[in-house]
Amino acid sequence: MSQSVGMVVPAYRPDPERLVPYVHALVEALDPEVVRVELDAPRPETLDALDALPAVAHVNPVDARRGKGAAITAGFESLRTDILAFADADGSTPAASMADVVAAVRDGSDLAVGSRRHPNATVASHQTVARRYLGDGFAWLARHLTEVPLYDYQCGAKAITAAAWNDVRTHLYEPGFAWDIELIAVSGAFGHRVAEVPVVWEDQPNSTVSPVDTTLKMARGLLRSRHRARTIREDRLHELIDARNDERTLVEQFSAEVTDD
Repeated sequence: MSQSVGMVVPAYRPDPERLVPYVHALVEALDPEVVRVELDAPRPETLDALDALPAVAHVNPVDARRGKGAAITAGFESLRTDILAFADADGSTPAASMADVVAAVRDGSDLAVGSRRHPNATVASHQTVARRYLGDGFAWLARHLTEVPLYDYQCGAKAITAAAWNDVRTHLYEPGFAWDIELIAVSGAFGHRVAEVPVVWEDQPNSTVSPVDTTLKMARGLLRSRHRARTIREDRLHELIDARNDERTLVEQFSAEVTDD
């Protein structure tokens, strides 16, 4: 029996001329039950342009900039499919590679992680030198601080089973780009099977990511993610630290906002 797929595309002020054909390509490659475009701080003309999205695509516009992690979490919480997947709105990971990521979950993995740094990945165009070195440094640090050894933690193409999402959803706090590493670290702490899938990848210009600032934020997020994973693994020291923390998870924040509305 085929497993149903739900896609989330987190987008902050995207280029509609790039996003619309990308969503059409995702629909053709994956045949998803639904594609949810989580649209942060959209311009009016962007909403008009997204009328050209396929029928299975639904746009959830939010006035504020929630951050990538918060947007994906909100999208995943709305899905009722067997597999939950997301792809970054810039289309750096082609639809065919996104299909490979989803296929890894269909083949038995709990979480599949697209990888630009895998030896079998194809990088069609490279990032700037600064972004590449910062990314390599972060990946090295993540391999040493998490218990999930991968080549790449931040590629914007991942898929997870509904059962695995149900395990991790109440342990995710990071609203921004560090959400990816937190998802991986927490999944590893639960003993989920994590597959790294080489992808074709093309760096897109005009990114909303500031290399140095974002890398510093992700490094702090990495340390927090390591702590949360250790807490799940019942590390006594990390449990004591966590007992002093009253921070709400993304799901708790999302539920509170829905209740307030």
